[in-house]
Amino acid sequence: MLESGALKKSWGWKGLVRLGHRLGAWAHVHWKALTVIAWVCLCAWFLIERWNAIHWLALNDTDDNMRFLQVRDWLAGQGWYDLRQHRLDPPNGANIHWSRIVDLPLAALMLFFRAFMDVGQADRLGAGLAPLLPLLPAMLALGFVMRRLVGGNSWCIAIFAPLSAGMALSMFMPMRVDHHGWQLAMTLVALAGLADHRAARGGLVAGIASAISVAIGMEMIVYLAATGGVIALRWVADARQVCRMQTYALGLAGGVGFGFLVFASHDNRAPVCDALSPVWLSILAVAGAGMVLLSLLPLRSWQARLTAGGVVALFLAAGAWLVWPQCLSGAYQISPELNRLWLDNIREAKPIYKQSEDVVRPLLALPIPGILVSIVACFLYRREPGRFWPWLTVALLSVFSFVLLFWQTRAAPAAQLLAIPGVAAFAYSCLSALFFTKRTGMRLAALAGVVLVAGVFGAYELTLSFDKAKPGTRRQIVRSASAKCRTLPALEPLNRLPPATIFTMVDLGPRILAVTHHSAIAGPYHRNEKAILDIHHAFDGPPEGFRLIARARGASYLLICPNFPEGTVYQARSPKGFYAQMAKGKVPAWLSPVDLGEGLPYKLYRIER
Repeated sequence: MLESGALKKSWGWKGLVRLGHRLGAWAHVHWKALTVIAWVCLCAWFLIERWNAIHWLALNDTDDNMRFLQVRDWLAGQGWYDLRQHRLDPPNGANIHWSRIVDLPLAALMLFFRAFMDVGQADRLGAGLAPLLPLLPAMLALGFVMRRLVGGNSWCIAIFAPLSAGMALSMFMPMRVDHHGWQLAMTLVALAGLADHRAARGGLVAGIASAISVAIGMEMIVYLAATGGVIALRWVADARQVCRMQTYALGLAGGVGFGFLVFASHDNRAPVCDALSPVWLSILAVAGAGMVLLSLLPLRSWQARLTAGGVVALFLAAGAWLVWPQCLSGAYQISPELNRLWLDNIREAKPIYKQSEDVVRPLLALPIPGILVSIVACFLYRREPGRFWPWLTVALLSVFSFVLLFWQTRAAPAAQLLAIPGVAAFAYSCLSALFFTKRTGMRLAALAGVVLVAGVFGAYELTLSFDKAKPGTRRQIVRSASAKCRTLPALEPLNRLPPATIFTMVDLGPRILAVTHHSAIAGPYHRNEKAILDIHHAFDGPPEGFRLIARARGASYLLICPNFPEGTVYQARSPKGFYAQMAKGKVPAWLSPVDLGEGLPYKLYRIER
C-alpha cells in the first residue's frame, strides 16, 4: 500500500509537471534535431498526400514545367551556361532569365533515382521531393528566430506555423520545382542572421543568404535591400554592431561575385536588369565596399554615422542611375503594349485590392496580427537592446512586406512567413499563461487568445471550405478547363504526331514542351516579347492575320482549350477576333481537325499553308 501511494504521488499532477519540465528542457537543447525530425515527417505526409500529382507529373504552373524541362535538357547535354529553351520560339530559342542554382538539387535527385528506376519515374519522384528541401532551412530559420525573440520552446510553434500560411506553403509543395521556395527560405535565413546575438556570424549569414537569393533571381531584391537597410540602421544606432555590417558586406559582395562567375548564363552576362548581371553585380559590390568603408571611418556619434551612410547611399544611387539608366524603366524592360496586353492580366501581378475576397481573407490572416504583435513587442522591449532590435527587424520587414501587397500580390508568401514570429510569440504567451498561471482572469484571457490564434492559423482552411466555387459556375468551368488541358493523359496523345511547332496560348506552351516532343511559340517569359505579342495579335486579330503569323512562325498545328483562362481574356478583349470566332465554332476552311481520340479536353487543327 505504501509503494502504491508513493507511485500515485510521483505520477500525480506534480509528477507530470516535473516530467513536462524535463521534456521541455531536453527539447530546448535538441531543437535542431527535433526540427529535422518534424521536417522528415512533413515530407512523408506531403509526398503521400500529393502522390497522384507526382505520378501524373502534375507540375503546378508554367514556371515549374519550364524548370523541369530545363533540368532535363541540361542532363541531356545542354550547356551549363546555355539556359535558352530551344523548343520555345524556334529556331532561335526563348531567352530564359534564370540561373542554374535551383537546378542543382533537382538534377541531383533525378540522377540518384535514375540509378534505381526508369527515367520517367525517377524524374517525377525527383520533382516531388526537390521542393521540400528548402522547407528545412525555412523551418530551422523560424525556430532560430523564435529562440532569439521569445526563448523557451516557442520554436515548436514557429516551425509548424507555415502549415497555416497557405500561399507560402504552396511554394514548398511536391512538384513546385521552381525557385520560389528557395528564395523564401533564404529570406528567412537572412532574418535569422539579423536576429542573431553574435553580430559577426549573423551578418555573414544574412549576407550569404542574400547573395544566394539574388543569384537565384531578382524577385526578392526589395526584401534584401530592406535587410541591408536594417543592418545599416542598427550600426547607426549602435557602433558596436560594426562587425555585423562588415561581415554582411563581405558575405553579400563575395557571394554575388561567386554567383555571377559560376551561375550567370551567357544571356545574363549582358547588362540586363532582371537577373544577376553586370548591373547588379556592380551595384551590390559597390554597396558592400561602401559598408566596409563606413565601418573603417572614425564616426563616433550616431549623427555622423547617419550622415556618412546617407552620403554613401546617395553615391550608390547616383552611380547606378548614371551607369545603368536602362534599368530606371523597370527590371522587365517591356513595352507598354506588352504590359497592357499581357502583364496586366497576370493575377499575381495585381495589387491586393484588386483580388477577390476569398483570396484576401486568408492572405491577410497572418500578416495583420503578426505586424501588431511585433509592434507591441518593440514597445515592451524598448529598453532591452538584445530583444528590441530583433523585434524591430521583424516589425520593419513585416510592415514592408505588407505594403508591397498593395503593389503586387506575389509578395504574399513572404508577407505570411515574415508575420509568423509575431503570431507564434502571441500563441506561445497565451499557452504559457493558460497552463502555468494560477489567476483565473489571466487563464480566461489566455484561453480567448488561444481561440483567436486558432482562428488565425485556420483561416486558410476555413476559407477553402466556405469559398469553393460551385459546380457549373463560370469560375469553376474556367478552373476545370485549365486543369484538364494540362494533364498528362490529355497531352500524351500529341506524341503520336511527328515533332512539329504547335501554335497555342502562352500559358500552355511550357506544359506542351514538358510532356511532348513538340515545340511551341511562346511561354510567359518577358524577354521574349515579340513571341508573346505575336500570339496576342494572332488571337485578337482577324483569321487571316492569325494565318499569316502562324505561317511566319512555322506552326503546323493550332491547339485550343475551350474556356482556358487565357482564352477568356481574348474573348472579352476582342469579341470579333480569331479566338472568339473559334470559341463560337466558326472554323476557317484552312484549319483541318485532327482526330486523336475521344474525350480530349482540347481541339487540335492542322494549319494548311
